[in-house]
Amino acid sequence: MTTARIDETAETLVIAGAGQRPSRAELVGPRARVDARITGGGKTWKATFPLRASRWGGPELPLPTGDYELRIADAEFSDLVIAPEVLAGVRIAVAGSTVRIAAPIDPAYETSEGQATLEGRYVSHPGATENAVFFESFYGRTVGCNPQAIDRALFAQAPDVVRYWSVVDLSVAVPEGAIAVVEGSPEWWRARAASRLLVVNDWLRRRFVRKPGQKVLQTWHGTPLKRLALHRPGFDPRRMAAVVKESRRWDVLLAQNTYAERILRKAYAFLGRPIWVEGYPRNDALVTGDAGAIRADLGIADGERVLLYAPTWRDDRTEMVDFIDPEELARQTDSVVLVRGHSRTIDTGRDRAGARVIDVTGYPETSRLLLAADVLITDYSSVMFDFSVTGKPMFFLVPDLDHYRGELRGFYFDLATRAPGPLVHSQDELVAALADGEHESLYAERYRAWRTQFNPRDDGHSAERVVARILDQGYVAR
Repeated sequence: MTTARIDETAETLVIAGAGQRPSRAELVGPRARVDARITGGGKTWKATFPLRASRWGGPELPLPTGDYELRIADAEFSDLVIAPEVLAGVRIAVAGSTVRIAAPIDPAYETSEGQATLEGRYVSHPGATENAVFFESFYGRTVGCNPQAIDRALFAQAPDVVRYWSVVDLSVAVPEGAIAVVEGSPEWWRARAASRLLVVNDWLRRRFVRKPGQKVLQTWHGTPLKRLALHRPGFDPRRMAAVVKESRRWDVLLAQNTYAERILRKAYAFLGRPIWVEGYPRNDALVTGDAGAIRADLGIADGERVLLYAPTWRDDRTEMVDFIDPEELARQTDSVVLVRGHSRTIDTGRDRAGARVIDVTGYPETSRLLLAADVLITDYSSVMFDFSVTGKPMFFLVPDLDHYRGELRGFYFDLATRAPGPLVHSQDELVAALADGEHESLYAERYRAWRTQFNPRDDGHSAERVVARILDQGYVAR
């Protein structure tokens, strides 16, 4: 017989069994895994699993939400059941060999009645009652991108401003001095209403209601190559109405460059309101950051060549594309391969594994990965406009170019004639291109033109300028 219990004092999951002591026990999830400490032997044994873990050299935090597989050698789980129970940081349930970890929200608030109660409080809240900023990046899946860089600069210039961060669960680390609020919790609804300024990089959701005196800064999350919003292929009245409704919620829009300014204004019908063209705050790290420290956190040895594979997501699939075999690419190029899935694939995919392969889909800041990499391999992702700040080589792996350009999204310009690096259509072509020592000289002129158009304001001070504007406009007080 194998049993399970939760040790609330130690915040651990304890599995107890009889018979032979297992040699290994682990809890394996899509984006994290932990090993158990196994004790006992003879007639009985115990496997104690921590419900917290440290990633990328950061602090120990609760495990990410999701379903985990309980793997214990020579143990059966048919009678193993624990009803949902809330601990500090997670809500956990066990059934058979599956451990389900959820955000620590009282289940009463997840019912339709509970959510209606919270939304009613939110709607009736007078709003903008705190000198505070409510930050959200990619729907709370990470703390990164432009909002994170703005948070850092705001803390430096106005440390007394309260900073709330919307997160899907407490595995998402928030910046020093900031307050994490789990999406859907009473604290989340209250902070969203009470803050004078909201800084987001994607659409607002959950029945957003603008409060009197409240402002919204939409930083967006990339200079566009692919068509977006009103410019997407096909006529869809519902989508068009949703786009216009969403953009009317924003007071200010941030653009990396004048090219993006023109497209974003038209694509989102963002008329009569300001767009700040200040470069991207997230790219400040590409000018001021320390690549060596980032590599050390990732466990990469000095002198290793680092390839970063960062494709965009596809409208017709839920998981990251599988156009390369990362382990084989590492072997073929004698490199460490970092695999970075799009934020939309964090919940649906699983970490890639292999010799000299590091899956960094869950890593909080893309800019730090760009700084650590020697080479970028992408496709149609806006990361191309950020990585060019570094001046390092780029390669474009685009086996589905015709399908993506012609059917899925379409482009604003012809990538083939302007890309600052070669377009390749298979892993073999990619490996050959990576070995071509003429790459940089062949694309040098294109690269210079690219940086002139897309990176003139990416000088390491974008976040400072944005925060100066926030303070000058009185969106929050110093």
